[in-house]
Amino acid sequence: MISFLLSIVALLVGYMVYGRVAERVFGPDDRETPAIRKADKVDYIVLPSWRVFMIQFLNIAGTGPIFGAIMGMWFGPTAYLWIVLGCIFGGAVHDYISGMLSLRHDGCGLPELTGRYLGSTARSILVVFTMMMMVLVGAFFVYSPAIILSGIWGEKMMWVVIIFLYYVATTMMPVDKIIGKVYPLFALSMLFMVVALGIVLCIKHPALPEVWHGLGNWGAERLGLKQHLFPGLFVTIACGAVSGFHATQSPMMARCMKSERQGRPIFYGAMITEGVVALVWATISSYFFFADGWKDVCSPAELAAFDAQLGSDGARSLIQYFDAPTVVNIICHSWLGIAGSILALLGVVAAPITTGGSSFRSARLILSEAMNLKQTSARSRLMLSLPVFAVGIALLAWQIQNPSGFGTVWQYVAWGTQVMAALTLWVCTVYLTREHKCYWLTLLPAVFMTMVVAAFFFASPTILGLDYTLSIVLAAVITLSALTRYIFARRSA
Repeated sequence: MISFLLSIVALLVGYMVYGRVAERVFGPDDRETPAIRKADKVDYIVLPSWRVFMIQFLNIAGTGPIFGAIMGMWFGPTAYLWIVLGCIFGGAVHDYISGMLSLRHDGCGLPELTGRYLGSTARSILVVFTMMMMVLVGAFFVYSPAIILSGIWGEKMMWVVIIFLYYVATTMMPVDKIIGKVYPLFALSMLFMVVALGIVLCIKHPALPEVWHGLGNWGAERLGLKQHLFPGLFVTIACGAVSGFHATQSPMMARCMKSERQGRPIFYGAMITEGVVALVWATISSYFFFADGWKDVCSPAELAAFDAQLGSDGARSLIQYFDAPTVVNIICHSWLGIAGSILALLGVVAAPITTGGSSFRSARLILSEAMNLKQTSARSRLMLSLPVFAVGIALLAWQIQNPSGFGTVWQYVAWGTQVMAALTLWVCTVYLTREHKCYWLTLLPAVFMTMVVAAFFFASPTILGLDYTLSIVLAAVITLSALTRYIFARRSA
């Protein structure tokens, strides 16, 4: 528990100290923002700063800092260090600089920023890559919530249709109509859940593994985890530490901000808040899996069911049987009662639905920028969204027919978000270099994340599955090549 409490304090100090460092490096001023200069009552609308913060927080969070943190803690207490250091020096800086860059460039998306600073070829590749990621996320977050809701009431296909129609509405309607009104309420419910669980943790004060007890791969020793600590941990915990998905969501709020000086609390602050969420759920995961908490919170029937399957041929291990969504439901119901069950439902169902809706809207915005099409009329938004919806429906139909197959695809999506994070950090580094500002702010995390995604690409069984040592060597070569190219480009500029 000491590691958890120290980590919370570290994140708060990081916001107050390093957040100001990032702010001074970028240098926000009083220039007119896109929400005022390009107001169109659809995408460019000034919203109250507290609403912008709540929407930004929910858009970048979803279930990422919950499920990812639970699975990330399977590696052991090293997860605390990654969440804290990754969030302060990587994720929050990534979100702040990229968000402010979007704000400076008329609220443009990640592909357009990439084109400005890394060239037209990189822009074209990223348009395709980002569109694919947004539609995959949107489609994935239709069927899973529908399954959960059908267990409460109604049929799965009924919920699939309802959720998809909701996506259509959030993609098409002005940002202040649904997103501006509903998302802050869901964000508040998530924050309330996290605060309540944090209080219960402090009251229970269980004896948990601390950082100084060892930074090895605890999961391999105790839980049968087969992944290597590096790069596995750094891809598993993306939201809550560093995630390139955030760079696709920030432009949406960059178009709703009244002042550049709101950037630190909105972009840097939302990421720090997400880090707190990840810390709470990582600590709960540590209690559940390493302190035998599962024996205390599971019902007798759940314990009996787990024990009964151990002797079978297809027996599942502790982390296979109690997956992340199951842990969320059990903990919330056990610790928070009926209210906890409702909050868990909001977290497991509402959060992915809102994230999926934002993903489809982001896809529309990215496509409109790529094709230079205005979005002021409902007809233009519909015509641009139709192909996005068509691909989403096709992916959804494939997922319904092949649910396990889509799970494999989702592993590529998790890696893809970190690829976008590395690329975004390089974009920010080039910008800071051109402006003669402290480029080390983003260069160091850019180098680290390049190493992470390259190592995962070579070592992961879901991609190439090469020998681990060879994978690390190849990843180091790629990372050094990227750094060398940057150094030569900087000297010749």
